[in-house]
Amino acid sequence: MNLKLDTLHKKPKLYSLTILTAVMLAVMVPLLGFGGQRELRLSCLLLALYFLAVTALLIRAFFLQMRYNLYSYNTIIYFGFGLFTLFIALTYLLLYYELGGLPQADFRSRLVFRLLNSAKTFMRCTFPFLLIFSLALAVSNLSLIRHEGFRPVNLLGILLAVLLIGGEVLIYVWDYYGSRSQTQVMLHDLLTNLAAAIYLYFECMMLGTMVADAIAARYEPARDRDFLIVLGCAIRKDGSPTPLLRGRLDRALAFARAQEAETGKAPLFVLSGGQGPDERVSEAEAMARYLAEQGVPAERMLLEDRSTDTAENMAFSKAKILAVNPEGKIAFSTTNYHVFRSGLKARRVKMRALGMGCRSKWYFWPNAAVREFVGLLTQHRVKQGLILLGLLVSFAVLTVLNDQL
Repeated sequence: MNLKLDTLHKKPKLYSLTILTAVMLAVMVPLLGFGGQRELRLSCLLLALYFLAVTALLIRAFFLQMRYNLYSYNTIIYFGFGLFTLFIALTYLLLYYELGGLPQADFRSRLVFRLLNSAKTFMRCTFPFLLIFSLALAVSNLSLIRHEGFRPVNLLGILLAVLLIGGEVLIYVWDYYGSRSQTQVMLHDLLTNLAAAIYLYFECMMLGTMVADAIAARYEPARDRDFLIVLGCAIRKDGSPTPLLRGRLDRALAFARAQEAETGKAPLFVLSGGQGPDERVSEAEAMARYLAEQGVPAERMLLEDRSTDTAENMAFSKAKILAVNPEGKIAFSTTNYHVFRSGLKARRVKMRALGMGCRSKWYFWPNAAVREFVGLLTQHRVKQGLILLGLLVSFAVLTVLNDQL
């Protein structure tokens, strides 16, 4: 993909979103509290324009963030929740035209109710996509088990599919559960809306991750690299690379040859991977032997043979690179589903490196992508907690407000 990544040196900020929200609240409170029919209908249009503006700011921040650092949680958040705010804007535009034929007494409740139900409505509108996605996950998992054998980790795709469909059905059924007393109705609505908010959060994160993963996997770094890190993975019992590892090596080798043919600049290969307890040699040594068979001279290979995971791959490879050329430009090669999270690990050790992804078998990558997504959710827990808490508080306040109208 011809994207200009790593071209900005200043992280994009969303101060304008805070200012816009403060101004919107200052305008909306008196309109909703004291406005007549014309003012209330105007407030509906203002809400639609506000959420359109928020969408524009989030999508702009998404593209700026890619130019600053594609491998960031912010790209996931900006895109995922940008889709949701666009959806809210469209629902308020529709409501603006619906309000023309309603009595004034219904205006306030409709305005609050539409926002309160935005999470559940978004879920229902995206259900066809989620159903197709979940069925594809299940099919790929069954094929994975048939080809690779049964392991608990090979059930992650099926588990996610069950959670996606089961969660949506559960909330839908729960939403129509009948209660008698007003207190029971209030509690029922509160729990339903909070459950929908939690589902919404993970759905937006999943959609944002899918887009970020796809862009990262298809990106081709500029052919001016000084170093190519090849991230290791398990090797065969005889010490040779597995097909998965050969794919990463072949991807890096093809890039290096294309760069040398185009610019005359031959990058150094940084082969990163330690030796597991059941491996005859280190992953770095296995990769070096493979590249030597492809005609790569030993002086163009740096072996990093201590790492045990992706974070150590990046940290230890950085140390090797700094010892040779602290100003060198870096790329890394891994499997397509692993590019985005690998880039995150590189940034965590303050290494600016752009990734390239090699293909994996069609039945393998969906389950692996789910595993990567679960890995992403275990990081930046404070940032994720604050966003989720903000959603929960917002929907709780809207539920109480809706009950009073």
